Amino acid sequence: MIGKNGVSLVALAGSLAMVSAPALAQTTTTDDTNIGQSPQEAAAKAATAAGETPPAAQPGGDIVVTGTRIVRPNVTAAAPITSVTSADIRAQAAVNVEDVLNRLPQVAPDAQQTYNDSDGRQRIKLRSLGFERTLVLIDGKRLGTQNGQDTGIIPTTLLERVDVLTGGASSVYGSDAVAGVVNFVLKKDFEGLQLDANYNFYNHNNKDTVVSPLARAAGFTSPRGWTNDGGRADLTLTAGHGFFDDKVHVSGFVNYKNTDEIALTSRSNAGCYLTQLQLNGPLSCGLTPSSSTSGLITPQSGPNAGAQLVNNPNGTRTFVPFGAGQGNASNYFSGYAYQRPSERVNAGGFVTAELAPEAELYASGLWFRDKSYTNYPTIASGTVNVSCANPFLSASQATAIGCGVAGATSVPVNLAYRLGEMNDRPDTFVNTGVRLTGGVRGKVGDAWTYDVGGVYARNHQDYIPSFPTPGNLQNAVNVGGTAANPVCASGAAGCVPFDIFSAGNTNPALINYLFTTGTSQTTGTLYDVLANVSGDLGKYGITSPFAEQGVAIALGAEYRKDTLKSTADASYRSALGGTDSYLSQDVWEANAEVQVPLIEHKPFVELAQVNGGYRLSKYSSNPSTFNTWKIEGIYAPVKDITFRASFNKAQRAPTVVEIRQATNIDFAAGGAGTFNDFCAPTPIPGPNGVTYGAPLASREVCRATGLSDALYGSTSLLCSNGTTPNGTAACTVRSGGFTADPETAYTQTYGLVLKPRFVRGLVFSVDRYRIKIDNSLGYNDYSYYTDGCLRSGGDQFFCQGIVRNANGTLFSNAASNPTTGFIRQGTSNYYTSIARGYDFQAQYPMELGSAGRIDWSFNGSLTTFAGGQDSPVQPERNCAGYYGNGCGQLIPKWSHGLRATYTTEGRGFSASFNWRYVGSLTNADNSGDPAIGGTAARARTSYYRVAPANYFDLALNFAIAKQFSLRLIANNLLDKAAPIVPDSYNISLARGNTIPQRYDSLGRNIAIGTTINF
Repeated sequence: MIGKNGVSLVALAGSLAMVSAPALAQTTTTDDTNIGQSPQEAAAKAATAAGETPPAAQPGGDIVVTGTRIVRPNVTAAAPITSVTSADIRAQAAVNVEDVLNRLPQVAPDAQQTYNDSDGRQRIKLRSLGFERTLVLIDGKRLGTQNGQDTGIIPTTLLERVDVLTGGASSVYGSDAVAGVVNFVLKKDFEGLQLDANYNFYNHNNKDTVVSPLARAAGFTSPRGWTNDGGRADLTLTAGHGFFDDKVHVSGFVNYKNTDEIALTSRSNAGCYLTQLQLNGPLSCGLTPSSSTSGLITPQSGPNAGAQLVNNPNGTRTFVPFGAGQGNASNYFSGYAYQRPSERVNAGGFVTAELAPEAELYASGLWFRDKSYTNYPTIASGTVNVSCANPFLSASQATAIGCGVAGATSVPVNLAYRLGEMNDRPDTFVNTGVRLTGGVRGKVGDAWTYDVGGVYARNHQDYIPSFPTPGNLQNAVNVGGTAANPVCASGAAGCVPFDIFSAGNTNPALINYLFTTGTSQTTGTLYDVLANVSGDLGKYGITSPFAEQGVAIALGAEYRKDTLKSTADASYRSALGGTDSYLSQDVWEANAEVQVPLIEHKPFVELAQVNGGYRLSKYSSNPSTFNTWKIEGIYAPVKDITFRASFNKAQRAPTVVEIRQATNIDFAAGGAGTFNDFCAPTPIPGPNGVTYGAPLASREVCRATGLSDALYGSTSLLCSNGTTPNGTAACTVRSGGFTADPETAYTQTYGLVLKPRFVRGLVFSVDRYRIKIDNSLGYNDYSYYTDGCLRSGGDQFFCQGIVRNANGTLFSNAASNPTTGFIRQGTSNYYTSIARGYDFQAQYPMELGSAGRIDWSFNGSLTTFAGGQDSPVQPERNCAGYYGNGCGQLIPKWSHGLRATYTTEGRGFSASFNWRYVGSLTNADNSGDPAIGGTAARARTSYYRVAPANYFDLALNFAIAKQFSLRLIANNLLDKAAPIVPDSYNISLARGNTIPQRYDSLGRNIAIGTTINF
């Protein structure tokens, strides 16, 4: 970046990039009262597709170049860059940054503000390779720590544009830029006072789906008819002014967002959890014994040992078998959110001071606070001893639980009691953060520019979960006295008697006694100091004899320090375990870039250019020194055609969070996990309880996990570590205990750019990308090992993650810090990750004379490979276009966006129409590829494919006056319903019987927005 004295370079770069060059000489108005592309934005898009760095749109602002530190006229990129302009952002009524990027086919959609299980932080994943491999910048400098960053700190109304560079860029920016770079360019030189307001909500017609009759038959509700919900408000006040002949400029903003909750049960596709209990069998609602609002009691002794009994919902003190019906079974997910409630405040300011033509001071500050909630059922569960003299216990109930056995004074029962579907106790996430930048930049002579500055970023999270208070359940169940005047027999202070032998208990005092909260605090900080200098050596005559432009170079040095501090209060530690920690990592780096135009404006060679880059890195967490590099080439035989290629090597060191995740050993509360030992009998939930079938795994696979043949299929292997949403047992899962080593990535892109002179303004590009990551570092949950061991037929690479006790079981007491009896999960190195495909971009401004103009833009992506190779002896797993069986990326082979924007000649009105296409997804069972579980025996004949989806958006803008504009927008204009996916909780990131990140799951979104300049 350089200061205001370098703006002429931006104009020149744009003029060389666009046929309609004179447009760049115009001044962008600060009121910006249309949603159609301004000439500057059209120029930026065309320059992007042509392979040239799009200019910053506001004269007088900073020059921000994405993908290189070299600042010069006609900066030409050898890797594809996609730009999202402020016009695009306004046209979709985006409330947060993830809304902006989720529509790009190069970005793996994320929805942290809507995902029930989220922590509220918004992060970006290019090519579905994980947010740790996508480097996020603001105006060319790092946003913050790689794991703790939250792009929600950036208000959408302050965005000038977003540049997305897909491909390795570690030699320019350092570690993390493996999949690419996302650079947010902000509006900073604002003049005046402006209010931006946006309110949107969902308008959806709930029609009966395949879920609806099943939900009603099970006693659950399924909505029908029109609903308006999920309101989201976004208000931004921006002010700015220049002083001392604009040599000092100050601007700032305050932004407020509020999001209303939308429950899963507010949509007809999510009335219950849809499941197929058998391959190609009938659909049914997943009945969850553990969440019965009447209370599930499983005697551990006596004549009904192991039977699932429920308090009769009719109010009599009798038991009935667990099954469907209101009050007997409940919808476990009834409290889950399609859109999480949240409230966020952002604020920030920018200041520049031109001290001399050669020096400009700059500084900025961003701050935010976000509070959001995650809902989970309030279930009192565990094995407790019940006194046979309990006053709530009827005679028939006493006999049923084993009190009729001679001499029995107390009996053990397993209890799972949901204390009301509307009494969920939310987990709370409070995220706060600050990002400060400052430095000095400018020019030295007419050949050199420099920027010396730094970033301080701090992200803090308070996680406040709700969990059972140890020991209180047994105290509350141990009841004495009489039914009319019950007391806790233990005499424990504050104890509230728990009547577990009647249905519908929702006593708030009891809930408060049984459950408590604790707080875990995590703070990540980034200290980043960097110095960069860019020079045009052509000013000194260092130029190819066949070129007009000289050799350009950039040199840089950088020091970074990442820290992570994690603490928790006594309540949290006593219930959930763990230890406080402080981790830090120091990084020293130096880099160099060179850009060499070899031949220009010669017959058959309009441009031939090579670029190179090299970075040397030293991480305190690793004894070795890293080196990363790039080699790029550009060849244009004529002005109409440009070929480009880029080859990058990146070596990514683990972040401090990844180091902690890898090394820190932790057991999930209650041994959370949904896996029941595949060598044990297979539980089959049904209306009359659970029956058991043959084990899922063969004897050979079970031997590979260390199990003797004598125990194969034994009921002793059934895990007894709590219950899952489907009512099955869950084995113990241990996270951590690994070593995190660096990973090495090689990325290649090859592209073609067409700018035919006979079609004025048309720019089209196609680029092939290939990414391979060796010794890939990432988080693998327990299913990585269990599915891999099962699928591979016993490969030790996977089966070693299943660590059995001496008796063969996979259940251990987490409090004892066991060394056996669990399944591993966590951050570790595995073999390779692979991403391959093609990107397509096109822009075309269609001039209509006095009738106005139409701007066309297209962005499409064809994914040919998404997956990797799990071990040297396993085949490559290509998940492109598939889901299930570990294909959690949920990447369709083809997706695109096509936008057409019509603007009147005077720019008083514009209409923008957008077509979004999301390709189909097929269950991996039907792939025919054994590497991802596709076998004839597992082929599905129903619900094995998600059909392609077409979404249409319409945005209208009225420039009512120079100071006032009004926007009316409808996203998903036709209210297209979400596709149905049974067993969605077995698919990574899928929820509510659909895939909400990839498909519009809430219906039509209607927005009204305005911009008022004072």
